[in-house]
Amino acid sequence: MSDLLLDVSQMREARDCVERTVSADALAIDAGVFGVGGPVRLAFTIQKDGQRFRLAGKVQATLDLECSRCLVGFEMPVDEAFDLLYLPQSEAKAGGEVEIEGDGLSTAYHLDQVIDLGQLVMEQFFMVAPMKPLCSEACRGLCSMCGTNLNTGSCSCTARWEDPRLAALREIKKDT
Repeated sequence: MSDLLLDVSQMREARDCVERTVSADALAIDAGVFGVGGPVRLAFTIQKDGQRFRLAGKVQATLDLECSRCLVGFEMPVDEAFDLLYLPQSEAKAGGEVEIEGDGLSTAYHLDQVIDLGQLVMEQFFMVAPMKPLCSEACRGLCSMCGTNLNTGSCSCTARWEDPRLAALREIKKDT
């Protein structure tokens, strides 16, 4: 069984501690959003209550992001706590779209008493990854004319833009 699948049917005690370290290659990562640099460390306690399992712990890793202003890659450390309740898949509401309420963000489902830790890790990454990643708050971005990274150099482009729809009015002004 994969390091990312936790078979809870083997639990004999009501509470257990689990520590896992998995390689970034083992995760299903959407390369368009972020990458994972180095191993991912999971440490959590699991409490069993019949068919319900509560996982509370931390995920630690490093995300590889691209700055949305200057397009330079940078690393963001992740040290995120989680507290999730896993219910049997049979308790999931049937149907199409369901509005997620406050408690819905901390509830997940397991199938055949197997919890997918890879899904847990990816959900935590998506929750902490910024919508607009910046290498620093002071990032100056790229020149819109020549593409020079303004954090590392300067360019001689003029930042003046003239509306071509007003060209006829400029010609009249020159004539007078």
